[in-house]
Amino acid sequence: MLVLSRRKGESIVIQDNIEITILGIEGDNVRIGIKAPRQVEVFRKEIYLSIQELNRQSIAHGQADIEKLMERFNQSSES
Repeated sequence: MLVLSRRKGESIVIQDNIEITILGIEGDNVRIGIKAPRQVEVFRKEIYLSIQELNRQSIAHGQADIEKLMERFNQSSES
């Protein structure tokens, strides 16, 4: 992990098209601003992890549905 120190109003740039700016510091809270192209998804980590878990659950549920459908298909083709 790259660790950088920045003060209020200072920025970092990632790959020429993403800019992260420190907007303010209040106690333990740091407010940041992110400029990025619309196609770049930006999430808070806890939201990102929640989305990943929902995707895993969806895939598992979808796989079970596909297996049930294949069982029905195989039963009907044997008749």
